[in-house]
Amino acid sequence: MSFESLGLAPALLRALAEYGYTDPTPIQAAAIPPALEGRDLLAAAQTGTGKTAAFALPLLQKLATTGQTMTRRPRALILTPTRELAAQIHDNFRSYGKHLRVSSTTIFGGVGMGPQIAAMRRGVDIVIATPGRLLDHMQQRTLELSAVETLVLDEADRMLDMGFLPALKRILAAVPAKRQTLLYSATFAPEIKALAKAFMRNAQEISVSNPNAVAALVSHEVHPVDAARKRDLLLHLLAADSRRQTLVFSRTKHGADKLVKFLNASGLRSAAIHGNKSQNARTRALDDFKAHRVTVLVATDIAARGIDIEQLPIVINYDLPMVAEDYVHRIGRTGRAGLEGHAVSLVSHDEAGLLRDIRKLLHQEIAVTPIGGYEPSAPLRLDAGAPRPQRGGQRRGPSFQGQAASVTNPKPHQASGRGGRGPGNQQRRRASGPRPAANA
Repeated sequence: MSFESLGLAPALLRALAEYGYTDPTPIQAAAIPPALEGRDLLAAAQTGTGKTAAFALPLLQKLATTGQTMTRRPRALILTPTRELAAQIHDNFRSYGKHLRVSSTTIFGGVGMGPQIAAMRRGVDIVIATPGRLLDHMQQRTLELSAVETLVLDEADRMLDMGFLPALKRILAAVPAKRQTLLYSATFAPEIKALAKAFMRNAQEISVSNPNAVAALVSHEVHPVDAARKRDLLLHLLAADSRRQTLVFSRTKHGADKLVKFLNASGLRSAAIHGNKSQNARTRALDDFKAHRVTVLVATDIAARGIDIEQLPIVINYDLPMVAEDYVHRIGRTGRAGLEGHAVSLVSHDEAGLLRDIRKLLHQEIAVTPIGGYEPSAPLRLDAGAPRPQRGGQRRGPSFQGQAASVTNPKPHQASGRGGRGPGNQQRRRASGPRPAANA
């Protein structure tokens, strides 16, 4: 199957062809035709499969073929949980629509509202927003949603997980009832089904993967270690290839900062990204990591949502996530678009229960391999009575809206709508997505 067979407009096909992409991913092949027909869609696909292009391409075609409104009020609204994701999606829209007269802008927190208000006054076709800042504009009446024809809820499961359901209900009540709604989620959790039933019309369900599936090309490995020796083991693993780009997950913001301080003092170029960092600091950390000026990026779960690094070979869980599903989202940063990835977890005795939950969720065993010289003082207990760490650190709720960084001048990436990936298996390059235009 090719993009030509999906019924896309020549201007979109031209943009895709300029990047060498002709083959849609499964979610794109399944979702684009009904989206072009105006159907409501409830679509599930694992991270990194091209979900952004699946809604961006038909949305751009619809806006380009139906013309512009005289008022220049937004005709499409895309809601996403974090500012980093909003920026990534905006980059993709600009890439796909480079030959179309369709305008877009982002609305998220952490930056001044002035430029956003100015963009609304000039008129824009597409608004890509995080829920919290969008509500701010609605309350100040600086944004008018009465002309919205298409509503996209991207990463809907994460928005609900972050406590945005009340905000989503207020926003959904403000857009016209007669609209097309496209809901994309990693899973069809009961809460997602309930949201779709309440706000969608005879939605067509599309699923190209099992719930909570992980990329097939990602290998998993656990290194048991005493908590007090975790950072030494991490340094040992990173030092094996100090030039390798590595994304490290920390459970807490304070822990991420301490880890970066330790790694930098040990001679590894490292940076942290989390909710307590300023917008400029987060953007700088991401840009440095993508440009290989920094080789280790330490991130918390929410701040890392949507981070896309070209050909990221490895993710290391310095701390296991408190919720097993977050493991799937974490390792979704690697093993994309036909490339192999590796997920390594450093697991202490008090995290054994979390590891058991992850193995149960994945329905597969994960190799537990001690590293010589770093063996734990006691073996991991993976039975039903395995211990769990106390909850704490990263809380989830509306206050975390848009806590990841927006990306300025990113390196070229593929059209999965989730950042850079390589050519994969050397066959015809699949449109996990085109690379964004310069200065996107």
